[in-house]
Amino acid sequence: MTSDCGRQRWWGAAAIALVCLAGCKRPEDQVDPKVRADGYYLAGTSAFLKGDFAEAHKAFEEVRKLNPGDPRLPAAEGEVYLSEMKLPEAIASFEDATKRDPKRSTNWSRLGYLYLLKNEPAKAKVALEKAIALNPKDFNAHEAMGDLTLKANDVDGAVTQYVLAAEVAQGTDRAELVLKATGELMKVNKAQRALEVLEDAVKKGIESPALWSEYGDRLVTAERLPEALAAYEKAAKGDPKDPTLWELAGEVRLKLGQAAEAEAAFRQSLAVEDRSVVHVALARLCQQKKDEACLKKELDLALEKASGEELRETTDLSDLLASLGRKKDALTLLRAVSEEPEQKGNFELQVKTARLARELKDEVTLKAACTRALAGGQAGLRCP
Repeated sequence: MTSDCGRQRWWGAAAIALVCLAGCKRPEDQVDPKVRADGYYLAGTSAFLKGDFAEAHKAFEEVRKLNPGDPRLPAAEGEVYLSEMKLPEAIASFEDATKRDPKRSTNWSRLGYLYLLKNEPAKAKVALEKAIALNPKDFNAHEAMGDLTLKANDVDGAVTQYVLAAEVAQGTDRAELVLKATGELMKVNKAQRALEVLEDAVKKGIESPALWSEYGDRLVTAERLPEALAAYEKAAKGDPKDPTLWELAGEVRLKLGQAAEAEAAFRQSLAVEDRSVVHVALARLCQQKKDEACLKKELDLALEKASGEELRETTDLSDLLASLGRKKDALTLLRAVSEEPEQKGNFELQVKTARLARELKDEVTLKAACTRALAGGQAGLRCP
């Protein structure tokens, strides 16, 4: 770690160089070239951070002229090339960086990541292993190693690396890495393992609204409802602009038989954003209480706020209408959404539409929905 005194000397030298670069009257040949190089290095780094890559390259070129042996230079240029996605140039720069400063783990980490992008797994593995050996807390290296392992179809191995990365990362990266791990597990239907990863992360203090929400989802699947409720409420409090989190908390409250608390959660969701699906949920509560005035009010609001853009919104509203004896209106909604190009392959939706059409003796809709369902290639399907 640089001492305060050393830090002051560095900034002092850089400041002198920058003043001279800005038009100091002192002749440039009287200024130590390395001091001037430091000024250009600082200017190049500043330009890079601002996204001005062309200016960064110009400044670093001046550094090369004044102090060609600067061990920081190839890594700095490599970062610019990486941001520009100029992979050959970035690889060449970081290969040079590893030769000049072979004990800097970041150089190996970046090189491994670049080889991964270039689809050279053997080289990527060697570089990443060196990075981790030099610095076991290099979370970028662990994440890249996870990506590399995933490419080899080793999901468990990849998850191990992502979890290691999360444990040594800082800030929001920690939760994002855990979610990356659980996302890969869910792709291969390892819900229990995903729950274990999330549970372990929470115990270690890794959290975010998105992580609490995912944790809640996994707890619901595991039928651990009180814990799921706590997770959703933490997510909602952590992200007060997301209306779905209070809605999820309300749904769990319903499953726990807490009608009054569920209504309060739904009202909190509406306070964030007035949405049709929440009015449908409230209408269900009105049904349970046999409050006809309340039911009519919430149904009217649900219809008024319906956008038709969300599948769940349409199906929830359709189910509510059907339960109220308005099955023709329910079928109208289902038919409209089932005919949309992006929903034609939705097997469950097509069967749902076909069943209601059969009940209402709507042969045209029944045949169309059945045809779309059968086109999905579901084995052993018998159309309703």
